[in-house]
Amino acid sequence: MKRAGGPLARAAARGARPGERGAASGAEARMLARARRVITAWVTAVAAVLLLAVGGVIYGVAGAGQASDIRRDLHYAARHADVDAPPPCVWLVVVHGATTHSSPTTPRGFPVSGALRAVAAGRPDVERDMTVGGARYHVLTTHRGPDTVQAVRDLRYAQRDRHRLLVAIAVAEAAGLAGAALLGAVLARRATAPLGEALSRQHRFVADASHELRTPLTRLHTRAQLLVRLAATLPLPDKVNADLRQLVASSRQMGDVIDDLLLSAQLASVPGERTAVDLGALAEEVCRDDQVRAGPAGLALGARVEGGPHLVAGVPSALRRAVSALVDNALAHTPPGGTVTLTVGAESDPDADGAVVLTVRDTGPGLDPRAADRLFERFVHGETGRGRRFGIGLALVREVVHGHGGTIGVEGAPGTGACFTVRLPALDPPPRPPRTRPCRTALARRAPDRTPRAAATDTGTGTAGTETAGTGTADPQAARRPAPH
Repeated sequence: MKRAGGPLARAAARGARPGERGAASGAEARMLARARRVITAWVTAVAAVLLLAVGGVIYGVAGAGQASDIRRDLHYAARHADVDAPPPCVWLVVVHGATTHSSPTTPRGFPVSGALRAVAAGRPDVERDMTVGGARYHVLTTHRGPDTVQAVRDLRYAQRDRHRLLVAIAVAEAAGLAGAALLGAVLARRATAPLGEALSRQHRFVADASHELRTPLTRLHTRAQLLVRLAATLPLPDKVNADLRQLVASSRQMGDVIDDLLLSAQLASVPGERTAVDLGALAEEVCRDDQVRAGPAGLALGARVEGGPHLVAGVPSALRRAVSALVDNALAHTPPGGTVTLTVGAESDPDADGAVVLTVRDTGPGLDPRAADRLFERFVHGETGRGRRFGIGLALVREVVHGHGGTIGVEGAPGTGACFTVRLPALDPPPRPPRTRPCRTALARRAPDRTPRAAATDTGTGTAGTETAGTGTADPQAARRPAPH
């Protein structure tokens, strides 16, 4: 039975299936995790500020109320209490003329004679906190009729009450912070869940749409190739032949875009399938396969592997696609007569962790250092590359590298070429010292082929320059297969 709807309709229907969950890519998963952490941190921080403010207010109000009660009780005791039976934690000293009468068990160090003499001489009341014998006291010296009275209040119990209050506030705030952190985590997960689901649906749609488009695109590319071969046997105008060749090139370009979209979706769906990959051998293989493109363009393409093997843990197809994209980008931006060199070796910095370093250097027109970081953004491309550029490849290279725990950067200046550097964690410590192996593949420069051919994307796809019946994926055997009839 024929399936209803076109490829995009079927892909959209699959991408919108309820309840199906997909996985975000490594960068997107890190973005979602970072968003959840930020939301949780903000909720916890706001709760912490509020709890600290409330706790501070409670402690301050309680302390002020306690101090006010102590002063009020001390003033009342100084004016009305019996010197022989004072209130708890209070002692009185009454000076009547030349007679001094103190409460029983008055602490040593009291009375404070200076304050008594000052108040007896007619000065204002003296009220202060003081430490005597390691204990804290609140002392009030005032008048009671013709007598001078000094009231002493022990503050140790009040300090213990404040300490217990402080501990209770701290425990309550700690519990509140823990609850706020838990609430923040729950809110963050719920807040980012729609975004994660949207990203998953996007990846499913891209993968399904790309898969559905590959078959009709392959048929289109094959038929276009057959038309080109048939036209070569017929007396057709040059413009018709040129248009047919452009049709083949455009269909191959579309195949490259489909492959890039599929790779982007695959990086999100199978991030955990890792095997040991020799990056040096991979670079040499890519170099050999792309000779069929470098030669007709008048470019010298070579690879140099220092020592080895240089093993990394990764997805072989994704790493090959990334290296091919970098080579394709270099070939597209290097004029005839230039060179493109791949170098693979161990990290030269002895203080750095073990890493495998891949560089792709060209002798093209270079780049503006201020715009270097933007080259890895989607749909951003330079203006000097040959052919139509889509601005996808380098963005996918960055996704591949970051998905493998590595870094990528670019250096260059106008007129000096560009050098892309990829660092990936080594599966085993790199051998020291490295052993230099000469370039295995080098091609003499030839005059550029004037025949119109497919223009690779500015970020590269690593496809062969020959016209194969496919979607533009890298196929080193394509040039040797017989043409379909």
